[in-house]
Amino acid sequence: MTNVRPTDGRSPGPAHPFLAHPTPLAFAHRGGAASGLENTHAAFARAAELGYRYMETDVHTTADGALVAFHDATLDRTTDGSGPIAGLSLTEVRRARVAGREPIPLFADLLRSLPHVRWNIDVKAAAALVPLLELLEREDAWDRVCVGSFEEARVARARALAGPRLLTSLGTGGALALRMRAYRLPWRLPRGAGCAQVPERHGRIRVVDRAFVRAAHARGLQVHVWTVNDRARAEALLNLGVDGIMTDHLEMLREVFTERGAWIRG
Repeated sequence: MTNVRPTDGRSPGPAHPFLAHPTPLAFAHRGGAASGLENTHAAFARAAELGYRYMETDVHTTADGALVAFHDATLDRTTDGSGPIAGLSLTEVRRARVAGREPIPLFADLLRSLPHVRWNIDVKAAAALVPLLELLEREDAWDRVCVGSFEEARVARARALAGPRLLTSLGTGGALALRMRAYRLPWRLPRGAGCAQVPERHGRIRVVDRAFVRAAHARGLQVHVWTVNDRARAEALLNLGVDGIMTDHLEMLREVFTERGAWIRG
C-alpha cells in the first residue's frame, strides 16, 4: 500500500475533527435511501441541499481496483445490471443504473464534489480497505471520514494502517463488548475507536438504552444509531442522549431536529 504508514494505533478520541460538530449529528443514510436512489450522486447532492453535512455510504472495489460507493456485493437489487461488483470492471459497473436512472459513483468523485460533507464509510469488502486509505491519503481527507465495518478485524486493521488520524467506529464485537460493559460485566472492549455505531435493536435484543449510552460516554465514545426511519423512535433515542441518528427519511429527521433546536445547517 502506498503512503499509508502503520502507527501505534492510539485512539483519536472524541476530539477527532470528524466529530467536531454540535451533537446530535444527523446522517443521511446512503444519501437518503427512501428516495430509491441510494448511494448515488443525485441522492447525496439532494441531502446536502437539505442541509445534511454527514453522509453514510458503503464502498466496494471493482475487478480493476476502482473504489465505488455501493452497498450490495452485486448489482442486482438496486440497478438494472447484474453480477458481482468484484467480478466486473469499472466500465461494466458504470453501465448499470440505480433505479434505472443514476450511475454508480466513484467514491473519489463524491469526496471531491461535496467538499463540506463528512463521510461515514462502511467498508463492505476487505479488498476495499487499502484503496480507501490510499484515497484518503492522496486527498488529505482524514478529518472528513469515519470508517466502520461489521468485521472487527477490518476496523482494527484500518486503525493499525492509518493510526490516530483516522476515526473508526467499533465493529460488531466491540459493540457487543460495550453492551456487556453496560450490564457491568467484565467484557474486554477493543481499543482505538471513537464511536459506537449500532442498531437500536438486534433481533429481540435491545442494544441502545440509557445504560449503553452511559457506558459509551464514560469511555469517550459517541453513540450513532442506524437506521431510524420512525419519528417516535428518533425522538425516543434523542431523549436517551444518543449523539447521532442515521436515517433514510431525510425530511422526517430534519423536522425532528429542527423542532428540538438541534438542526444546524452546515
